[in-house]
Amino acid sequence: MNKFFILILLVFSTISFSQKRKLQPAEAAKPFVLGVIDQVQSKELGETRILNVYLPEGYKPDDATKYPVIYLLDGSADEDFIHICGLVQFNSFEWINQVPKSIVVGIATVDRRRDFTFLTTIETDKKRFPTAGHSDKFIAFIEKELQPFIDKKYKTTESKTIIGQSLGGLLETEILLKKPSLFNRYVIVSPSLWWDNGSMLNQDSEIFKEGFKQPTEIYIAVGKEGLTPTEIPRVMEVDANLLAEKIKASKNKNIKVFFDYLPGENHATILHPAVSNSFRFFYPQAQK
Repeated sequence: MNKFFILILLVFSTISFSQKRKLQPAEAAKPFVLGVIDQVQSKELGETRILNVYLPEGYKPDDATKYPVIYLLDGSADEDFIHICGLVQFNSFEWINQVPKSIVVGIATVDRRRDFTFLTTIETDKKRFPTAGHSDKFIAFIEKELQPFIDKKYKTTESKTIIGQSLGGLLETEILLKKPSLFNRYVIVSPSLWWDNGSMLNQDSEIFKEGFKQPTEIYIAVGKEGLTPTEIPRVMEVDANLLAEKIKASKNKNIKVFFDYLPGENHATILHPAVSNSFRFFYPQAQK
């Protein structure tokens, strides 16, 4: 009888202990923080723009250490911000040391057709993209508001890179040819140079002249992309190559350009491997 009582007591004690353990509150989950969400009020655009900002490991606001800045077009969290930050972090690991630790500023998209395109003379494009044609305002926003805001709030060096694809690549090309001093490194991927029947390829620029002294590196990539989305037949691979060749033809010693054809990639897949390749172009390492 005593043995049976002890057995019952042990069973209930075990159940009671088990229930008490289950009732213990689990350790609260912690958010995984990739960066900070910032914002800047733009008079040029007449709106508030959201910025996703990645700060490298070891970044301290009160430290004297300063960092290069990589500006990313289409930089929303559900666009290219997360995977580009991953590339920057990975390539800046001490055991890889391909890229210096850098700040990444992702400019969240509002209306890329409005912001990334200049006025066009093509009537069909005007009808298809009624908000297009205001890249001048977006470039003014970058120059007069965004860059000063970032330089004032964060610990930055003079090194400024810009990354963009498609219409973003078109905007970069416009900046390169019209305001080349805004950045010293350009990652131009699958640029939509078909816009306005390729008129950007006829744009003159100070980078083609000996008087341009700022050292500037330009990486241009395109995949197997074929005809452009326009009624006027153009081929994206050809246009990207023409841009690279035009820059090379200037023979300006302060300009370095690399054309990267990635036939295994298409318009949807090219950005990630292209950015990875651009880091090797910008920061070549001696063969071990």
